[in-house]
Amino acid sequence: QVQLVESGGGLVQPGGSLRLSCTASGSIFSIYSMGWYRQAPGKQRELVASIHPGGNTNYVESVKGRFTISRDTAKNTVYLQMNSLKPDDTAVYYCNARHIIRTSTTYWGQGTQVTVSS
Repeated sequence: QVQLVESGGGLVQPGGSLRLSCTASGSIFSIYSMGWYRQAPGKQRELVASIHPGGNTNYVESVKGRFTISRDTAKNTVYLQMNSLKPDDTAVYYCNARHIIRTSTTYWGQGTQVTVSS
C-alpha cells in the first residue's frame, strides 16, 4: 500500500506561482510513474503532468512552458512547479502513482485546492 500526501495549494493571483509537493510513503519512483491530475468544478479530471521512472516527463498542452514536474528521490517527493498561473488553472490537484507493470495498481493523494483569482 502506498500513501501519498500533498501540500502546497492555496490562493494566488493571476501570473503568480505555486509549488505543489507530493510525498510518498516509500521509495517507489523506480517502479511507479508519478502524475499530477486536476479537476475543476463540472469538468473531468485531467492529467496535467507526469514523470516516469527513467526521468522522462509529459505535459498537457495547456501547461507546457509554465509547469514543471520534478522529483527528489531521497525525499520520496514529487513536485509540480506552477508559474504564470491563470484562472483556468483553478482546480483541485491530485497526486497519482501508477505501477509501470501492474498498471491497474494506482494510488491517489487526498487533493489540494489551487485557486487563481484576483
